[in-house]
Amino acid sequence: MPELPEVETVRRGLAAHVTGKTITAVRVHHPRAVRRHEAGAADLTARLMGQQILDTGRRGKYLWLNLSDGSGLVVHLGMSGQMLLGEVPRSDHVRIAAMLDDGTTLSFVDQRTFGGWMLAEMVEADGSLVPQPVAHLARDPLDPLFNVDSVVNVLRRKHSEIKRQLLDQTVVSGIGNIYADEALWRAKLNGARVAASLSRPRLRAVLDAAAEVMRDALRQGGTSFDSLYVNVNGESGYFDRSLDAYGREGLACRRCGAVIRREKFMNRSSFYCPRCQPRPRRLP
Repeated sequence: MPELPEVETVRRGLAAHVTGKTITAVRVHHPRAVRRHEAGAADLTARLMGQQILDTGRRGKYLWLNLSDGSGLVVHLGMSGQMLLGEVPRSDHVRIAAMLDDGTTLSFVDQRTFGGWMLAEMVEADGSLVPQPVAHLARDPLDPLFNVDSVVNVLRRKHSEIKRQLLDQTVVSGIGNIYADEALWRAKLNGARVAASLSRPRLRAVLDAAAEVMRDALRQGGTSFDSLYVNVNGESGYFDRSLDAYGREGLACRRCGAVIRREKFMNRSSFYCPRCQPRPRRLP
């Protein structure tokens, strides 16, 4: 699933190309793509007609377009969702298409149909206006108003694994499995350590590492393991070449040379260096 750098890459592309444009036509090609919009496809289509896209927004892994009627068009990328501009060669996977007043087509392409569009009311959350479905999310490490000390205070009260807390979008948003493993590797911290047992400097270090690794990924267009994760022009990111932990089972740690290990965690996998990131003696 795309994480913060991949979603931010898409947001930046949309901001550069669709801000100020007006939606002149909408066609929903697959009902699953609008299943989160409870009023249905006809309502979404009618309400989008004539709307100007004022700007774009993002919190964590969630993306939206701010519209001239004061609502937000929330885009769930799901596992394979793409927001593409211009002609789409694989038209069989186009789920929604919107025509803009400059003649450009904005297409939502989703091979696995886990994502979709929905219109939502904008509400105030943590001092900012966000779509109502996004209001429960914490700020992410790249948010200008992210308060690392406040998140450290929250983590100091959590008696479960630090990796579990990094993945909890109500504690800190935007971090998924890939960047959690990368942040923990950079901070030389094992994800099985209990958050409450860690010192404030160590908790701050892992949050700083998460911000650092996601900025590095953003500069390279995000992490693309296949053709599903692309920007608005259909181009893949290449940060997967720079990963230090995730997906490197059996390879040498780039820092100490020990063999990277993989373990099951929350129906996923965790990758870590047993020498740089020793496991705690007693697991929670």
